[in-house]
Formats: sequence, structure tokens, C-alpha cells
Amino acid sequence: MDVATIIGLFGGVAMVIIGVISGGGRAGDIWNLASIFVTVGGSYCALFIAFPLNEVLGVWKIMGRCFKVFDYGEKSTVQNMVALSEKARREGILALEEGLDDLDDKFLREGLRLMVDGHDGTAIRAIMENEMSQCEKRHMEWAGVLIQWAGYAPGWGMLGTVIGLIGMLNNLEDKSALGPNMAVALITTLYGCMIANWLFGPLSNKLLAQNAREMNAKDMVLEGVLSIQTGDNPRILATKLLTYLDPVTRKAISSEVLKD
Repeated sequence: MDVATIIGLFGGVAMVIIGVISGGGRAGDIWNLASIFVTVGGSYCALFIAFPLNEVLGVWKIMGRCFKVFDYGEKSTVQNMVALSEKARREGILALEEGLDDLDDKFLREGLRLMVDGHDGTAIRAIMENEMSQCEKRHMEWAGVLIQWAGYAPGWGMLGTVIGLIGMLNNLEDKSALGPNMAVALITTLYGCMIANWLFGPLSNKLLAQNAREMNAKDMVLEGVLSIQTGDNPRILATKLLTYLDPVTRKAISSEVLKD
């Protein structure tokens, strides 16, 4: 469970409620079901026009990724690649075929398979980079749905405000209701801003951050496979891969993988 996402969601709501109460209002003052229908429902329906049906329906599942912490195995990648490099230098590249199917990392498994099958470095790089490119393209498409939703929400919030103002102006004779009606009309703008800046905008950034980490991990695998294929010294390979890690993780495993 990604605690940061939970803190952001509940913390954002709490800050709004505290702001309302500290200003002399009540938490219930910013609740309006009709405004939710217009802002959330309307902006979601707009996505059906902008994107394919499967992406709009699937966006709810994708948002679930923002509540999970993923381990892309950068640390274990360095350790595994160094071990594979040492084995390849001792026994030859073909020796890596043994136990290939037991590897959990599909991307690493496919890269090693290409190497064992005798493909040259240019072909291996082209195939693996194309796999990375297509994977990232899918990630960008899903993040794009949330980014677009965040963009539509404020507009639908303003639309709801206009609808509320029209209703208010049609009943100007009841002057005692002008203030409350105006407040309700403005709630849709509040909802639109919250959806964009508290929910879907930040969630899309979380997906982009996850994509960046996954691509970094895959880039490490690609670099490691090519290094083994060209016969680099395991120490040189380890030095290359350590540059992909954050300073804390790098320091923790550098003495292990940079063996003399």
C-alpha cells in the first residue's frame, strides 16, 4: 500500500474542511450531490468522446496502481547481472541458458534469450528498446486519460456554476435565497478545481513516476545484457549499473558487487 497516496487523499480533504470550518462555515456547506453529478459525471462522460471505450472504462483499474508500491528490483538487477557476467566469463555465454526459464524478470529473460541465441548487440538493443518503447507508450496512454480528465474537470465545474447562476437569476424575486443559491452554484467550481489539483492531476503524476522507475530498471537490464554480450569485465558492468541507483542504495551494495 502506498502510504503517500493515502496521506495525500485524506490530507487534501482534511485541509479543505479545516479551511471551511476555520472560516466560520460548516463541512456540510461544501457538499452538494447535484454538483458532483455535473462536475465528476460530466467530465467523465467527456472522456468517452476523447478516448476509446476500453481506456475510459479501464481507467478505474489503472488508478488502483497509485495505491500500490512497486519494487522494480534495481538492486537485485545489479547483483544478478554481475553474477551472470561472472558465469558467462567462466563458462561461456551459452551456459546462461541453464536456468533461464526460472528468472522472474521477463524482460531480462528475453534479453538473455536473444544473447544465447547468438544475436549481435545491435539486434538485441533494437528489439529490447522497441519493447521498452511500446511499454512506455501504453503507460503514457493511461496517464494521458487522467491528465485529460484533470483538464476537463475545471471546465465542467464552471459549466455547473453557470447552470446554478441561471437558476438563481430565474428566481430573483426570492432575495433571501440569492446567497445560498450562489454558494451552491460556486461549489461546482470548487469540485472542478479539487478534481484537477487534488485527485486526477496528482494521480497521473504518480503513474508517470512509476513509469520512469520501470523504464530505468529496464534500461539497467538492457545495459547489463549488452555488457555481458560484449564480454565486459564484471567489475566494469557493476560500475555501469551502479550509476542507475540512488546514492543510498549504491553505497549499500557497491562493496558487494565491486569485487577485485
